[in-house]
Order: sequence, then C-alpha cells, then structure tokens
Amino acid sequence: MFDRNGKDGSEYNVKNIEFISKSSPAVGEMIRKEYERQKNNIELIASENYCSEAVLAACGSCLSWKYAEGYPYDRKTGNKGRYYGGTKFVDELEEYCCDKWREVFRTDYHVNVQPHSGSQANFAAYKAIIEPGDTVLAMSLDNGGHLTHGSSVNFSGKLYNIVFYDVDENGFIDMADVRGKALKYNPKVIVAGASAYARIIDFKAFAEIAEEAGAYLMVDMAHIAGLVAGGVHPSPFGYADIITTTTHKTLRGPRGGLIFCRPELAKKVDSAVFPYAQGGPLEHVIAGKAVCAEEALSPEFKVYAEQVVKNCRAFADEFIKLGYKIVTGGTDNHVFLIDLSDMPFSGKDLQDRLDEEGITLNKNCVPGDKRGPKETAGVRVGTAPMTTRGYKEDDFREVAKKIDGIVKAMLKEAK
Repeated sequence: MFDRNGKDGSEYNVKNIEFISKSSPAVGEMIRKEYERQKNNIELIASENYCSEAVLAACGSCLSWKYAEGYPYDRKTGNKGRYYGGTKFVDELEEYCCDKWREVFRTDYHVNVQPHSGSQANFAAYKAIIEPGDTVLAMSLDNGGHLTHGSSVNFSGKLYNIVFYDVDENGFIDMADVRGKALKYNPKVIVAGASAYARIIDFKAFAEIAEEAGAYLMVDMAHIAGLVAGGVHPSPFGYADIITTTTHKTLRGPRGGLIFCRPELAKKVDSAVFPYAQGGPLEHVIAGKAVCAEEALSPEFKVYAEQVVKNCRAFADEFIKLGYKIVTGGTDNHVFLIDLSDMPFSGKDLQDRLDEEGITLNKNCVPGDKRGPKETAGVRVGTAPMTTRGYKEDDFREVAKKIDGIVKAMLKEAK
C-alpha cells in the first residue's frame, strides 16, 4: 500500500484502481475514495496495517480461481490429500507456507495456514480440544480480551461455559486470580492473549497454572504476532498447546488466520478447520501469507518491530505528560488504551470527531467501563500502521498533541 519509506501512494494501487474502473466505474470510485482516505489519514487502529505490494499481488493472482478442499498428503498427520484434481502446485505452495511460518517463529509445532480469519482460527482451535458446555477461562472483552474469548454475543460465549479472570486495579492481568479461578472452576482450556492489552503477557506463568489445573493452554497472539516474530515480545511457543493468530496486524500480511499446535494435536486441529469449520481454502491468500512470512524473516522486519514498540512507548508517554489516564500507565507493545471515564463525552464521540479531523482510531471498553460497548469509556490506539509509513517517536508525539487539541475543543464545546 505504501512503500517502506512512508511515501504516499503506490503505482500498483493507482494502476489497479484504473483497471477496475474500466470494468466497474462505481466500484473503482469507491476503492479510490477508500485508498485516498487511507493515504491521507493518520491510521491508529491497532488491528490494522499496510501490507506490501507483493502481498497484494499474490492475493490478486490466478490462485483465486483454484479450489483445493483438503490438505496436501502428509504421512505424519494422516491427511489424505485434496478432494480436487490439479492441486500439485497449490500443494507445494501450502507446504512452503507452513515451512516458512515455522521458520518465522522458530518452532517445530504443526501449523495450519487455511483459516480465513483469526475468529475462524479460534473457532477451530476450541473444537480441536473441547466440547460444547466445557469450561473455558479467559479474559473478558471489558478487560482487553476478544469477542471469541467468551463474549455472550459470540459463538464462544454461546457454546462454552465461560469464566473470566480479572485485571488488578492498575489494569494488569491478575495472575493470582487466574490461578484461583483455574483451580476452582477446573477449565478444560485457559486462554491467554488479548485485543486491547498493553503489557507483556507471561506465557510461562499461564503454562504453569494450566499444568496445575490440568487444562490446555491456548494463546491468541493475533495482535502481538509481529512483535513475537521480531523478537520484541516473549514467545508463547514451548508453553502453549495451541496458538492462533491473524496475519494482517503487526505481521503486515493479508487478512487471514493461522493455527499452530503441538504435533500430537495436529490431526484434531486440521479436522476442525476442514471439514468441520471451512470448505475450500483461499490459496491466493495463502500465497499472500507465504510472502508475508518471507518478509517477517528479513532483518528489516526486526527493525520495524522494534520501532513499533519504541513509537508506542513515546506515544503513550506523551499522552501521560499531557494529563491523560492511560490504562496500566503505559505500554510494552503496539497498543494502549486512553481512559475517558472522567470526560463528558464517550470513546465513540472522540472516535467520530477524530474521523472528521483525519485521524482514525476506535472506541474501546476499559476495565470497569460503565458506558458499555456501543459508546465505551475509552479509545484504543496503535502504532503499527503509521510505523510502516515511516513514523518515528517525534511524529507520534506530535499526533498526541494534535489529538489533545481536539479533545480540548470538545471539552470547551461541552461546557
């Protein structure tokens, strides 16, 4: 989308839009307007990023045409092969993609690259190790978890008996509460990972609790996967039984999911993805995932991951200097939450106002949120996308000051 020097625009996208517009002027125009929004806005949504032109090209390749239900034949897992002919080359691609992701995370875990999204990866991961009605111990949405970690409106909350562990008064995961509830409720699986948690997650401590409780440990590293790959966040490999992730957040790849697991769970995981949860895999997206893995193995990616964390710390510190309440008092990764509980407006109000000013972020619940998920008492801020566009610490400090100016204007209007 943007080159690694942060320059606006790309020849690939402009030509692509022009080509689409010849066939469908309406669709081409809508894509053009979204491209302009992405090019001109300051993008702070923690779950978004910009993938390379090579990833985009792979996702738009002739692989879009190919059906390949099933898996490449594998004596180790017992996969019996595809249900369609003509799969020689997509078999090679999928096996290559799996190998590259094991290389990225320096692991011998089995990997399934077929999940269409992180949510579908989590759906299949649960299916592989537990049954409906079983107890799951996880982090709630209000405390920084994800919908698929047991929200009552999600399949996870409807299919399983969910118990939530808490954060302490400072917003940190309360490991004593995790252990206490694990021993009290005997969950079949403990979920570690979050969509809005700013601190290092102690996977070793989670693993020890899971072992004591006789539970599986499932880690959802969708948000921090790029930081793990870049060596700036501890790895869950070696501790977790199953690990899920997306490829489009801090990894800067296509929209999609991955599942890693201990070898003894491989057959159950693969069966839970296909045929249980999905039909034909998206081989064009798998090609994009393979390119993404190669990019994550480059020295430049490690520099990028390090800069994401440096930028986020500088960004959060600047907000603290400006008088804002940051959940946990700072950040160790790519994201943090601004607590607006004492403000006369909601997180949604600020999100909408910033949208008008060319700054994109999202409303988000904070621990103890009294406004609810539709309005929220906070906003979530991330540094991964603008770091891709070349932003450094001083750039984010300036963005914090710009947001502060907008907040002050909103406070004045509220009087």
